[in-house]
Amino acid sequence: MILVLLGTQKNEFNRLLQAIEKNIKEGNIKEKVIVQAGCTKFSTDLMEVFDLIPKEDIEELKKKARIIITHGGVGSILSCVKLGKKVIAVPRLAKYNEHVNDHQRQLVEKFNKEGYIIGVENLEKLSEALNKIENFTPRKYVSNTNNFIKLIENYINNN
Repeated sequence: MILVLLGTQKNEFNRLLQAIEKNIKEGNIKEKVIVQAGCTKFSTDLMEVFDLIPKEDIEELKKKARIIITHGGVGSILSCVKLGKKVIAVPRLAKYNEHVNDHQRQLVEKFNKEGYIIGVENLEKLSEALNKIENFTPRKYVSNTNNFIKLIENYINNN
């Protein structure tokens, strides 16, 4: 199963769902696709589309998903990377009125460069990413939380 996460942005992200639907029609995606669409209104018989899914249910779907395709939100990317999932991330872009700026572009580029995900900005290349993800082994995520806590504790203790 492929899980698609569009977050809860007020702006729609039809561009990504249209590209996924195209890949289903072309036979590049053959398995079930479940979409958490948020505020994106999209009607199709080729995917199971939900506006919002309860947090517990979405976490269960993340665990079951073979591949996750997500928008470029840091929360969505990190939650999937922490689970060790194969992730394709597509940034929402301001030029399409999908976001107020292009910060998701930088996030996707960084996670892609570090080997955690496969980033796709040009959706004409989604089929290439789908092929690449089959043999992709994501870099294991290691949290820096303990290091930050130690830095803060040292700062507090020394001041």
